[in-house]
Amino acid sequence: MELDHTDLAIVRELQADGRLAFESLAGRVGLSRAAARLRVQRLVDSGAIRVVGVVHPEVRGMSVQAHLSIDVEADAAPVAAAVAALPQVALVSLTAGRFPVLAELRGRGLPELTGSIERIRALPGVRDANTVVHTDVLKDPHLPRDTVPEIDLDETDAALLELLERDGRVSFADMAGRIGLSAGAVRSRVLRLLAASAVRVTALVDPGAFGLVQFGGFMLRLEDADAGVLAGIAAWSRIRFLARCLGRADVIGTVAAESVTDLHAVYERMRALPGVRVTETWVYVEPVKQAHDAPRPECARSG
Repeated sequence: MELDHTDLAIVRELQADGRLAFESLAGRVGLSRAAARLRVQRLVDSGAIRVVGVVHPEVRGMSVQAHLSIDVEADAAPVAAAVAALPQVALVSLTAGRFPVLAELRGRGLPELTGSIERIRALPGVRDANTVVHTDVLKDPHLPRDTVPEIDLDETDAALLELLERDGRVSFADMAGRIGLSAGAVRSRVLRLLAASAVRVTALVDPGAFGLVQFGGFMLRLEDADAGVLAGIAAWSRIRFLARCLGRADVIGTVAAESVTDLHAVYERMRALPGVRVTETWVYVEPVKQAHDAPRPECARSG
């Protein structure tokens, strides 16, 4: 699907506010309400975007996150599938690089995270697992922004969050019918959840719709780098994820590129930065589990 300037403007508006009313969206991008509605439906139906509610991890007690590089004894695919089955694992991919399986884990604290890592190390076919713990996520389209929510949630709030996760633009009336409240009561609750940053409704973009079909990752060491270097890297359009971390690297990130050549150019651009040393790179071969589709750990819901 080819996206024109109007499509791109719609995507930007929905990334900022996925529940933006069609009338408001139309006014901002210069279309009629009906035309704006049709454009959004076309983007969703084509798979270019998904408008969903992204729940802050700490709402469900997920306060720590780590990257796990997994070495295997033989076939990587069964190991990746076994790792993906663990509820604390948010993302798993097969890769071409030093480690054939990479995973992202979330936990309610370091003890739980440690337990998850030990379970992965004990899986059949796992030779070793190397961990770096995220200390500051600088860029992640799948996570709400900086504010840590301060809100007490009950079972009704939790049900609303689950509905928004499936469809960020579901109407208040539809939600009301599903949970047995009035549309007005649902509206008040949803606005409260949004204001508290418990959830952010946004358009998650398929990079392939923009010609970005090659994904890679990298680790960096910072050697007297200027304080603004990481902010500059996070602003690069090719950077999908960036985090400070503890372990064998100071920084870890993900790149979306048009080709392997384009991916290599991003790595070379990093190598040219003063005070930055690229210590490891890899190419993602096949996703096994996607972050937004990860099942939620049992008993992690607040309320």
